[in-house]
Amino acid sequence: MSLSLNMDFQFTTSVEKLWTALTDSRKLAKWIADNDFKPVVGHRFQFRHQPNEHWDGIVDSEVLVLDEPNRLSFTWAVGDERHTVTLTIQDLGNGKATLHLEQTGITNEQGFAGAKHGWKAWIDKLATVLSER
Repeated sequence: MSLSLNMDFQFTTSVEKLWTALTDSRKLAKWIADNDFKPVVGHRFQFRHQPNEHWDGIVDSEVLVLDEPNRLSFTWAVGDERHTVTLTIQDLGNGKATLHLEQTGITNEQGFAGAKHGWKAWIDKLATVLSER
């Protein structure tokens, strides 16, 4: 069984500013986690979250697609689970943009619920990053 999480978010911001928040390592650290991301297809990187007794906090990733300023796709691997995250930006005009998030390869309902909860919390932080000057 493979589940796909699809979520859409609208922001009052420019496409360029949203793209930067998705592809600048320092900005990503503000809304997801510390990382060594580089916007280069094939670049392997890690998100480093707070570890706990069940998990070391490391997400191993690799940039799969980089289509500036429209789409970013990367792997999201924790333990034996390997997902693909794709972030697609659409310019709505008038200083508004949407972000479509798709995470594929989720193997169970618990993982699906966790991913949905995590992305909602991170997107709230992304909104804060986008409101910064």
